Amino acid sequence: MKKFFLLLLILLFVFLGLTYWSVSIGPSEVVISRVVEPQASAEYTAGEHVAIITSNRYQANALKQFMQGENYRKAWEARVQAEVFLLDSFDILEEGGGNQTKSLDILDGQGKLYSLRSVNKDPDPLIPEIAKTLALENIVNDGISAQHPYGAILAAALSDHVDILHTNPKIVYVPGHPAMGEYVQEYGDRLFLLEYETEGEINWTPYENVEEIVDTDDLQEMKINLGKGLQIDERKLVRARLFDLLIGDWDRHTKQWGWVLQKQDQKIVAIPLPGDRDNAFFRIDGVIPTILTNHLVQPMVRPFEKDIDHIPGFVYPFDLYFLKDVPQEVFVEEAKFIQQQLSDAKIEQALQVWPESLVQLNGNEITSKLIHRRDKLLDYAVEFHEEIEKADFINEPLKGSEDLNLPASLQKCFECK
Repeated sequence: MKKFFLLLLILLFVFLGLTYWSVSIGPSEVVISRVVEPQASAEYTAGEHVAIITSNRYQANALKQFMQGENYRKAWEARVQAEVFLLDSFDILEEGGGNQTKSLDILDGQGKLYSLRSVNKDPDPLIPEIAKTLALENIVNDGISAQHPYGAILAAALSDHVDILHTNPKIVYVPGHPAMGEYVQEYGDRLFLLEYETEGEINWTPYENVEEIVDTDDLQEMKINLGKGLQIDERKLVRARLFDLLIGDWDRHTKQWGWVLQKQDQKIVAIPLPGDRDNAFFRIDGVIPTILTNHLVQPMVRPFEKDIDHIPGFVYPFDLYFLKDVPQEVFVEEAKFIQQQLSDAKIEQALQVWPESLVQLNGNEITSKLIHRRDKLLDYAVEFHEEIEKADFINEPLKGSEDLNLPASLQKCFECK
């Protein structure tokens, strides 16, 4: 027994030694949004394209890849084309973003609301104090390499094939420019995804008879006054959530959804609008990430593998609020719809929205996983429905609606049956 514990102690010290060694490895100089062609000193004009590298921050040798994963490190350093975007005809409204993403909300001359969302991330707000105390914050910082920098672009292309709305993201480079005013230092000379916001008064979607696009908390407030006159499109929401399972987007809390309000006869139907696809195709490997994302340790962070190993990790309070009591046949029918519409050929077609450098790096792996998950989507849909039904109704406000004075029934669910 003593030899067993001695062996465990030795293995623990080896693990700790390799961990601290791996977190010390990185580039001698970090570059962010580096333009490689034309030269960075050139005068840019709106609409031209530049060749750019997102970041070298995630460079790693064999040891670091073994301990912290290979992830999408090469994609972060891949050379991509980005359109130059100067903000001349836009008004900057405010800064936005979540815990990792820095963003600017901007308004065009027609009143359409957009967001410039940074491709490079800053996870510092997510780093626990104990990690800083132990000098292990690099594990969190390096974990961003599990996100594909351009996953949102591919997710949007796939969405088109299954009739799910998206925010039309595209890759843009914003050089430092007088139109940026006070924001030039933090946001100038950076790579962004330019996309529509998930709210706004102007309809940019393909739907007709749209009154406006609102956030979830605004939708809840409207429900107080409109009652049965306001309904959500449950089928489209079920489809959107099954699509999240398909692409491995595990981070789908309430603030990442908008609603397109369409007038239909004497009622308003809210069509779901997914936003923020940072964690689509989330890929992890390596010793440390595998331990940290085990479903017994962190059930809500699910890697994009061929098989979904823990469906409960995809069930959010959002689902309990909007989808509890939706019949199982709706989940089954929507799963079949996605399977029928998203053929192998359409998956291959969607990949063409990526620069060739990314297709070469990640195309085969992602295609293989998507096909496998699509073929099993019916099973996943049934299990997803079962997990929603097993859970209790939520007993606290949805994220973002904490300050709303909602009736008890509306705080419990949107359309209790």
